[in-house]
Amino acid sequence: MPSLAFPYADSRLTQIENNEPKIWAMLLHLSVNMWRKYYKDLQFDESVWNAALNKMVESELNMIVMDLGDAIIYDSHPEIAVNNAWSTSRLKEELKKIRDMGLEPIPKLNFSTGHDAWLKDYGRMVSSKKYYDVCRDLIEEVTYLFDSPRFFHLGMDEEKEQYQSPENYMIIRLNQVYWGDIYFLISEVFKNGSRPWIWQDYIRTHLEDFARHMPKSVLQSNWYNRSNFVKPYNSSVQAYLNLEELGYDQLPGGSNFYEGTDDCFISNVKFCTEHIADERLYGFIQSPWKYTTEENRSHLLRSIELAGEGKKWFEANRKG
Repeated sequence: MPSLAFPYADSRLTQIENNEPKIWAMLLHLSVNMWRKYYKDLQFDESVWNAALNKMVESELNMIVMDLGDAIIYDSHPEIAVNNAWSTSRLKEELKKIRDMGLEPIPKLNFSTGHDAWLKDYGRMVSSKKYYDVCRDLIEEVTYLFDSPRFFHLGMDEEKEQYQSPENYMIIRLNQVYWGDIYFLISEVFKNGSRPWIWQDYIRTHLEDFARHMPKSVLQSNWYNRSNFVKPYNSSVQAYLNLEELGYDQLPGGSNFYEGTDDCFISNVKFCTEHIADERLYGFIQSPWKYTTEENRSHLLRSIELAGEGKKWFEANRKG
């Protein structure tokens, strides 16, 4: 198990100054093997992908978080890839196109044990030497492929029994094993020159443990996929306030995943603009949680449109 002594200075390596643009990010999936059903073939439609990129530019978003998982034939671990996965050269070509469109591509590999089916057999080797070797290889290679991105999203959400109970095999890291693996993963990201970024729901049930162990240098994305921001606040909303009180940098998230939640993203924007100090509010991320396939075209494009509306509201009402 890695040491609990965090080897990197707890500093904000890529601090955004007040006069710099906020991040308006969209999560899109290349890999989908983070949920219960495992697909052996790539679930992806290029025309939908391109339509989403164009809609992002039209809506004036500036970042795309690409969930890579097993959708790439990695040089270090080609055995992970699904059928029809992208070659690394295809990925590099796409990254150039994305940058030429004015969007910043950020990689995402979700290492939560609740969302790591993409790791195949390695997902059953958690916290072993082989597991660490594979994670190290993948983080290093992806960082290289993305030309040292500002951020590297590690996922790390929903590593809880309630999300794995329908499965036949459950892995949940606890206590020193959990934090040892967190420190290992974020240290690998720092070592390769990017800033680690994670989903943040652990704080909702382990506030004191989180405050004691989580470095301030890790960018936090709590999320709330509903819109009832009313007192008494539920644990998802309260997490924004707790993160702010503790002084963490945040990039909050919303979604239109559930029916009737078109107001979710802008509700997150309004609440967080009011309750998070501008210097710690890095921006927002919209996550439609749908595959990049034809049947989801309208959902994805609407999701991007909603994020654009949230951006317009923020720019008209930004504090200071």
